[in-house]
Amino acid sequence: MDELTEAVLSDAPPEELARLPLPKDYTAAHLLRQDVEMFRGVADKDVRRSLHVGRVPLPELAPDEVLVAVMASSVNYNTVWSATFEPVSTFDALRRFARSGGWQARHDQPYQVIGSDAAGVVVRTGAGVRRWQVGDHVAVSTAVVDDQDAVTHTDGMLGADQKAWGYETNFGGLAHYTVVRASQLVAKPPHLTWEETASIPLCGGTAYRMLVGENGARIKQGDLVLIWGAAGGLGAFAVQLVKNGGGIPIGVVNSERKAELVRRLGCDFVINREEIGIGRAPESAQETVELAKRLGRAVRSRVGEDPHVVFDHVGKATFGISVIAARRGGTVVTCGSSTGYQHTFDNRYFWMNLKRIIGSHGMNLGEAAEMMRLYRLGLLAPVLSRSYPLAEVGEAARLVQTNSHTGKIGVLCLADRPGLGVTDPATRTRLGEEWLRPLAEDREPALAG
Repeated sequence: MDELTEAVLSDAPPEELARLPLPKDYTAAHLLRQDVEMFRGVADKDVRRSLHVGRVPLPELAPDEVLVAVMASSVNYNTVWSATFEPVSTFDALRRFARSGGWQARHDQPYQVIGSDAAGVVVRTGAGVRRWQVGDHVAVSTAVVDDQDAVTHTDGMLGADQKAWGYETNFGGLAHYTVVRASQLVAKPPHLTWEETASIPLCGGTAYRMLVGENGARIKQGDLVLIWGAAGGLGAFAVQLVKNGGGIPIGVVNSERKAELVRRLGCDFVINREEIGIGRAPESAQETVELAKRLGRAVRSRVGEDPHVVFDHVGKATFGISVIAARRGGTVVTCGSSTGYQHTFDNRYFWMNLKRIIGSHGMNLGEAAEMMRLYRLGLLAPVLSRSYPLAEVGEAARLVQTNSHTGKIGVLCLADRPGLGVTDPATRTRLGEEWLRPLAEDREPALAG
């Protein structure tokens, strides 16, 4: 173990971290360009085959960047996309990014360090960094934006060169170290552990933008919000945001076990889609209408009204149903398509009922900071269910790939065990472990394994 890593793990003071030399290489979960075709013609694109954990060179730091010693990270669905090289290989994105020249050229490597979440300690700052210092405890937001692009100052997500860090860029968060722009950093909530903090940025910020921020549905008190996949990463954040904002979350899950987990998050109404016969994607336009009406009846039987907002990140399998299920004048907000990108819907239910569809992608830094502020205030609880060591990142990603997980799956990087990183134990005690760990699988041993 190099001196800097030892110092980070021993909570050395900032002046010691700044004095010690940087390692020449570091341990990271990465993909290899030579593997891009490995799944061609293969039915089960098992990410455990493509994800490697080993040493990679430490890149040089640009003036507007910081080097973070990563204590913990987490798995997102873009980890699966990267590791299956679908819908396109992310090595293509690295080439395009590198063609812009300058410091971006570093990103075109025969390997890609992936991962779009991280929490850790700042150990170096570039010459142009002003607001962050060595020793700061931080979380990393996903959006890599060009702060010299005028539109970025309206909304960072509108910039033509906006990239998803650790997906469309190299040197991501599933590693012992990561290189990020200073404009990606937010302060770590001091009462949370490293792995709890790392589970928040991407999914939490995405859900915030979709539902709360001015770029999304802008939910208000009393709004009924139908949430597909309410026990998953995005859905679990959405449930809490709706509840905390005075809305009424209606969770859709596929098992009674997941229904109970969602109720822990504060979901007043839960629909098990298997029980009402919408356990699979519709195969025709007529079936889409029938399944949507079936879902609508289930919602009205529980709350008496149709939803104001439908939160859809599932895509092809659910989108046509979502458009019909939203009330007259209602909104469907979408951020992804884990079941497929080609959405079809009956336009009569859309235009004649004056509905809206909002496309949402990632989060800008302001939205990421507002989301993390809610955690610092103790208004939201992390949705971490379990954590794996970095050496077993393939197993962690496989859980997400097969939808065998609930909430977020954490990955311990430099942290050698869960539970580290709490610098405000008083607030943690006040909030209580039971409340802070609603989806933790060790609360009920039967849920683990």
